[in-house]
Amino acid sequence: MNSTESPADGVDYGAEFQELLEASLSYAPPRRGEIRNATILEIDDREIIVDMGTKRDGIVPYQDIERLDPNFRATLEVGQEVPVYVMNPRDQDENLIVSINMGLQQYDWETARELLKEETAVDVTVIGHNRGGILVRWNRLEGFVPSSHLVSVSYSGDRREAWEGLRDKQLGVKVIEVDQDRRRLIFSEREAQREWRARQKARLLEELKEGDRVQGQVTGLRDFGAFVNLGGADGLIHVSELAWHRVDHPRDVLRIGQQIEVYVLNLDHERNRIALSRKRLLSDPWDDATERYHEGQLVDGMVTNVVDFGAFVALDDGLEGLLHLSEMGDGSLTEPHSYVKKGDRLRLRISHLEPEKRRVGFTQRWGTDLESEEGDSAPEPGPDSDGPQNEEAGEAP
Repeated sequence: MNSTESPADGVDYGAEFQELLEASLSYAPPRRGEIRNATILEIDDREIIVDMGTKRDGIVPYQDIERLDPNFRATLEVGQEVPVYVMNPRDQDENLIVSINMGLQQYDWETARELLKEETAVDVTVIGHNRGGILVRWNRLEGFVPSSHLVSVSYSGDRREAWEGLRDKQLGVKVIEVDQDRRRLIFSEREAQREWRARQKARLLEELKEGDRVQGQVTGLRDFGAFVNLGGADGLIHVSELAWHRVDHPRDVLRIGQQIEVYVLNLDHERNRIALSRKRLLSDPWDDATERYHEGQLVDGMVTNVVDFGAFVALDDGLEGLLHLSEMGDGSLTEPHSYVKKGDRLRLRISHLEPEKRRVGFTQRWGTDLESEEGDSAPEPGPDSDGPQNEEAGEAP
């Protein structure tokens, strides 16, 4: 008979003893500052008793219970698992004192470090502000969003008043600094917005097709083009795609906040870019130019650019041509900048029209003061003439 087997009940106490021995050897007593998961055994008005898997149950004192968020405190119940922070492994009464509040905070600090590593966005609630930015609440921790990382407010008026208007509102932010020793938890709304826009652009790149016509809002004007929000992400209209005529700056044809329809010109999935066009949705003025215009016709246009040799003028339908310096006024000008400027409205005559080359030239030397009933007071000039051939055309040579 085996020496560890009882003759009365046949139980192998050797195996049971071995399990107890291994358990005792693997047992690690709680240490101050340690975080452990615990199960609530008892809840009363003065304390909460928890099972931590140790030789002694843990005690959550009244002071710690009072620090818990009232809404969270009301959800606590026997059998619930909670994280606890070991405050004192053995007090003067041999009690194991733990804190649920600090356990939850420690859990939040660890989660914050994970969020920083993973660059994941979260929601925070604004609880106040100071000189440098706004104070926010995230779970059980208080954090800070510097003013340079805020995008939800405009500073047209009093900055503090604008920040006060954010109180109790939620913001989407990213963690950019975690320093538990100094209790510094810094968030950035700007970084979260950048990530959100990147996700939105990726979504749009999957949904859109080249050739689509979509609605958008103008969000930015730069020398090189205009940014248009298509529903959370921006596409770019290059300045050359704004209109059929020359556009010196996008503000000449668009304004911030304007709702426009755009044409999806190109989708660059590798660089995450959306190229748009405005002019592709406008009629090409050259398609029927010969049906609407002829040499000698009196027209109105706007100066789009002034250069040393003359001025570029766009008609109202977008047809653009050159008013050469030699065709300005009486032809005796030496430089155009003192005579015309960008944005001027001029009355001119078409001196030559070449639709096949997409060229049109203008002149003021043929006379622009008188008009016939059809608005066309000058016939086409002869090959050797600098102006109308008779006075009935509207101007004397």
